Amino acid sequence: MIDSYPLLRPWLFSLDPEQAHNLTLSNLDRAERWGLLRHLVEQPAADPRHLCGITFPNPVGLAAGLDKDGRHIDALGALGFGFLEIGTVTPKPQPGNPKPRMFRLPQAQAIINRMGFNNDGVDACVKRVRNSAYWQNGGVVGLNIGKNASTPIENAASDYVAAMEAVYEVASYITVNISSPNTQNLRALQGEDMLRSLLGSLHLAREALSDRYGVRKPLFLKIAPDLDQNDIKLIADLLLEFKIDAIIATNTTIARDAVQGLEFGQEAGGLSGAPVRMTSTEVVKSLKQFLGDTIPIIGVGGILSGLDAQEKVAAGASLVQLYSGLIYRGPKLIAECASALKAS
Repeated sequence: MIDSYPLLRPWLFSLDPEQAHNLTLSNLDRAERWGLLRHLVEQPAADPRHLCGITFPNPVGLAAGLDKDGRHIDALGALGFGFLEIGTVTPKPQPGNPKPRMFRLPQAQAIINRMGFNNDGVDACVKRVRNSAYWQNGGVVGLNIGKNASTPIENAASDYVAAMEAVYEVASYITVNISSPNTQNLRALQGEDMLRSLLGSLHLAREALSDRYGVRKPLFLKIAPDLDQNDIKLIADLLLEFKIDAIIATNTTIARDAVQGLEFGQEAGGLSGAPVRMTSTEVVKSLKQFLGDTIPIIGVGGILSGLDAQEKVAAGASLVQLYSGLIYRGPKLIAECASALKAS
């Protein structure tokens, strides 16, 4: 199957990154409606993985952030992902940070973004998930939730609980995002007191929702790469204490060592892509050391090849997720990673 993305990428990279992002997704939607995507994109072989009560058709998923509002679920599902993670969504709509807020660093195969949880609000997203054929046909859709920028950090738990209540019926799993660097003070929730309070509130809310709906939805936590061993051990202990089902490692980094001197290298925001690969993998290794086989790990960060996906799994991940790698490699990366993990 011919990979056309290398021909399209120079043109897309000539556009503003956020404009290119939106244009690409709109064109994917159009191709999916016309029934073209499954013929244009190599589909991974079936390789089901079972964890947290969910059967994932293959171990390669879409990371949160690419489709914040659930506007493109059917098109993205047609690319061959084993699962999609939508969001981050917040209880109320918000515009996010001022533009420009996304920057490419091609020399480093990296992206910096400071989007700031721009989204239409959780209710609009849930409606789109319900209306998607992918979800209606049993596709695995995780919902990634966060707090509104206007909500004081000391009241963050109320936003997370409200968002969880809103997504509970439709989500295959729910991810609690406490690791974006683009909402003021959000990463403070990774500290012991705040994280214990937040997880305690979510634990109680999930028990009530489980009783109401007769099903216990898996709860995942997404953490930053900028953590030391003590931080990681603390988080691992709290995951066990509050019966969190899985952990996603990692979000973007605030470190800039790998992009010193590059154009846009000092822009504020989270750095993703190749520069975060090793740091993310080290966090996966540490989590595996502390958690063993008690809680599965989803590896994300700097996966630009099948070998990178294998590296995450060798470090201890059960599943992987892609985002920035898609910008640099295109949809072919999905099948490449799935093939590498099926062989491993």
